[in-house]
Amino acid sequence: MRVIAIGTEYTGKTTLVQAIQKWGMERGIRHHMDDHFSVPDQQTLTNPADQKAMAELPSPIKERFQRFQIAYHVRLVHNYQHVLLTGFHIEEMVYGQRYYYPDLARPVENPQAWEKDMPKNIILVHLTASPEVIKQRMKDDPHDFPIVPESDIEEVQAAFQEEFRKSFFKQKFQIDTSDLNADTLLKAFLDQSFSYLTAADHAIRLADRS
Repeated sequence: MRVIAIGTEYTGKTTLVQAIQKWGMERGIRHHMDDHFSVPDQQTLTNPADQKAMAELPSPIKERFQRFQIAYHVRLVHNYQHVLLTGFHIEEMVYGQRYYYPDLARPVENPQAWEKDMPKNIILVHLTASPEVIKQRMKDDPHDFPIVPESDIEEVQAAFQEEFRKSFFKQKFQIDTSDLNADTLLKAFLDQSFSYLTAADHAIRLADRS
């Protein structure tokens, strides 16, 4: 599968892709996973000092880095049969000028401009949760470098919803994670993605069900 998971912070993107990665490994499938499109990158930058340095980069450098890494991954996604990306180009549209470089006048690249160069079999999943649940998750498990303040939750949710609606990807669906844990979120994804699978992926799922 080629999967892009989007959604407001604390809706479960990392939880989902890690669960898919584990599920795949148990079946001999290794997904290439990139969960580093939020600023700062906390997947490949494991040193808090490095994460802090990235978060404090000048706006023009952050904008250019984000644009370049998205362009690179548009090419990369063609190279893997199984790939998991979180946020990616759509998250950049929502977060970029809002949080990373609000002082720049340069408009963010339109997500559909990136999508026309991506494989057509990408599955786009939009994760949502109620504002109350997101606020509680913020309190229960605060991020070291939070992005979305409580006051912006509904506005950001609406922005992701609009970008999901406008996306060129035909294979897309939404999951409300408000009442889900890692296991039930994975099951919801596997169930809802079934009709969008390639023939090879169908065979894997059918073997799993037998």
